[in-house]
Amino acid sequence: MSDTAPARIGAFAGATLIAALTIFFLIEGRDLLIPIAVAIVIWYLLNALARFFTHIPVIGEKLPYWATLIGAVTIVVITITLVAELISDNVAQVAAAAPFYQANFEKLILSASQFVGFQEPPDIAKIVDEINIRALISGLASTVAGFAGSLGIVLVYVLFLLIEQGSFEKKINALFPDAEKRQDVRDLLRRMQTQIQSYVAIKTLASVTTGAISYGILLIVGVDFAAFWGFVIFLLNYIPTIGSMLGILLPTLLAIVQFATLGPVLAVLIGGGTTQFLIGNVIEPRLMGTSLNISPLVVLISLAVWGSIWGLAGMFLSVPLTMIAMIVFSCFAPTRPIAIMLSGDGKIEHP
Repeated sequence: MSDTAPARIGAFAGATLIAALTIFFLIEGRDLLIPIAVAIVIWYLLNALARFFTHIPVIGEKLPYWATLIGAVTIVVITITLVAELISDNVAQVAAAAPFYQANFEKLILSASQFVGFQEPPDIAKIVDEINIRALISGLASTVAGFAGSLGIVLVYVLFLLIEQGSFEKKINALFPDAEKRQDVRDLLRRMQTQIQSYVAIKTLASVTTGAISYGILLIVGVDFAAFWGFVIFLLNYIPTIGSMLGILLPTLLAIVQFATLGPVLAVLIGGGTTQFLIGNVIEPRLMGTSLNISPLVVLISLAVWGSIWGLAGMFLSVPLTMIAMIVFSCFAPTRPIAIMLSGDGKIEHP
């Protein structure tokens, strides 16, 4: 008893130190780590898309893998180009429509003030004058510039991952001469690859479907910038729970300012909410099956934790990062209980 107690205390102290150093490294090194993590997810998505092309009837099986990978890269590049054009077009349209939205907003403020019994509504002009527009524009410009710079770094990382992936097997053989250890590493990487690619592929399919249906609803109702909001909803769908809420709330707020009447607002709210509920709570879980064996509570906690560490990027990456952590924890006996607690049903695959 006396021999094992110091050993357990030492093991606990060592684990605590490693955890503290890991959190410190994640926080202090986020400017370096976030582009790498995003690049790895995009790399997984490209490979998942390339494998999808191999399942195309008749011609899919005949296509070499390099051809399917080039096709996947081409689709992603075209998509990014179209999205950039969509965003630039909508910025100009929003600037042109701003006076109309402000007039409607002032009408809503007046109606709300009269409804609650205020004699005079708040002076919107004074509120706007108090806002430092120059500071807002400078902050927005710096944010866009930072995003553009990060995107360039991410694309460079993705390019090198695609170039290097052909030599991964040789490097594993060189790093692990022992056949048993080499097979364990291969199994670990295979599980990570399979689960992350399945999650990314299914989540992308669900997000595309959600964005497309939402775009159709907004277009029918007549909401401005329907295509842009469809894309925003597509992106937000990658963020668990909160993304779906924002995907309903933001277009509804625009409908309130644009129409200032109840009918279109209810149509956007009910249509968007129904779409998010059916895809997020019925269709997507059926597609995921047992591939995402993570507790819903853990998903929410990981969203808060990774969001506090890496901000918005952490929210997008919270589920893949938690999946990786659960797989790694399941491979070692001391950390296997943590993997069991993170899982949805307590059943984990381990060597």
